[in-house]
Amino acid sequence: MAVLVTGGAGYIGSHMVLALLDAGETVVVLDNLSTGFRSAVLAPATFIQGDFGDETLVRTIIEQHGITAIAHFAAKIVVPESIADPLGYYLNNTAKARNLIASAVAGGIKHFIFSSTAAVYGETGATAVGEDTPLAPVSPYGRSKLMVEWILADTAKAHDFRFVALRYFNVAGADPAGRSGQSTRDATHLIKVAVQAALGRRPGLSIFGTDYDTPDGTCLRDYIQVSDLADAHMDALRYLRDGGDNLTCNCGYGRGYSVRAVVDVVKAVSGVDFPVTVMGRRPGDPAAIVADNTRVKAALGWTPRHDDIAAIVTQALDWERRLHNREL
Repeated sequence: MAVLVTGGAGYIGSHMVLALLDAGETVVVLDNLSTGFRSAVLAPATFIQGDFGDETLVRTIIEQHGITAIAHFAAKIVVPESIADPLGYYLNNTAKARNLIASAVAGGIKHFIFSSTAAVYGETGATAVGEDTPLAPVSPYGRSKLMVEWILADTAKAHDFRFVALRYFNVAGADPAGRSGQSTRDATHLIKVAVQAALGRRPGLSIFGTDYDTPDGTCLRDYIQVSDLADAHMDALRYLRDGGDNLTCNCGYGRGYSVRAVVDVVKAVSGVDFPVTVMGRRPGDPAAIVADNTRVKAALGWTPRHDDIAAIVTQALDWERRLHNREL
């Protein structure tokens, strides 16, 4: 019995691999290394370099490695990039995911965990967003993920196939044991960019928009620590194995921090007052989006262990220092 993790050499996927290995699971990682890193996949996980949209390859992996569940993380995730290249996002995030799901059904896979996103909600205006909030994504990225949720729902109606879709809010931090973290040098995650600025790896940081309808005018986001997010996936896997039905859950802490507030925390934790430049709004950025996490706690029994923004920033700083030391 083995779990296939697509995108397992990437930021969030590599933390899922760690959680699976820590639980004694047999793990196979499929990643094309377009944004992931081979070094992020630790033994004894099996690594295969390839495209998750290649149906022949996926069918072979399922058969040869005895795959019984799939956790799908591989995707393009940059909102402004999706607006500039919608067809690329629909190809990678939607069309190839359809191929992966088809391979799963053909290979007899009954349990599928999907990495979705809070971007499916769009501009809600709600204080806390529940899963039943109307879905109105404002970017091709969000739409590309929502389409996959629809594909999963329709597939589950037609086949012996069940899924959990986890809608992530803003993922941050690193493995507390220092085994993995956000390694992409040009990543767009706010905390990643801010700690790079604090460590002199960037000349500074830009804030995009200060005229939003939020307490300080900057975007408000719910930041979830990456190992807590991996734990939610492990809870989802247990839920499906125990006979749970199809489920969609938010993954966030239910509390928001503004861009300015996060920058202030990074400056305080690092002790560095790095330059901050105010820029205009970016297309596709909602003003505020915070999770109602009632369902993920009730249905999956998820209990966060790392809900502390200063600790999350400290983990990100420590990981960035490790990356810098590797390059020296």
